[in-house]
Amino acid sequence: MKRLYLLRHAKSSWDDPNLEDHDRPLAPRGQHAAEAMAAVLAALSPRPEIVLCSTAARARQTLELARSGLADLPETAVILDAAVYTFEPLALRQRLEGLDDAVATVLVVGHNPALELLARDLAADDDGPAAKRMLRKFPTAALATLDLPADRWSDLAQAGGRVIDFVRPADLEPEAGAASR
Repeated sequence: MKRLYLLRHAKSSWDDPNLEDHDRPLAPRGQHAAEAMAAVLAALSPRPEIVLCSTAARARQTLELARSGLADLPETAVILDAAVYTFEPLALRQRLEGLDDAVATVLVVGHNPALELLARDLAADDDGPAAKRMLRKFPTAALATLDLPADRWSDLAQAGGRVIDFVRPADLEPEAGAASR
């Protein structure tokens, strides 16, 4: 069994039209959301063994602001990976398929539509409540947790995964309450 956590980067800023996409930072709202998601990361079980993070500024900043939730994870387990700076689910899946099979649990900090489409593909037959919530919308700073019944990462495409949980920053706001989850 493999566990895959997919964290979409938080809301980015479009204030500077001269910045390349890769260099766009987080907006203030995104900074707040990323910080809030640290509590969600702190509660992850099992804990991620490695983190694959896009090299884009907004993904790195999301991870940096939420990193306190992964305080037990050694810095060497965080991999800034240009292959995760993709908007294509196939490219992201291929990166995951190349992981060492000894690794059972991975957190990916990346981009849409790659994350959302990958999650949909990996859990295509899942009609549970978390999957339904994820299918409605995969907003910025949201975290999908997937269980994949595979012993090898190279078998992801055939795994028939399930969405175990789906948490959005809005779910963490006091007025959102548990009913919206």
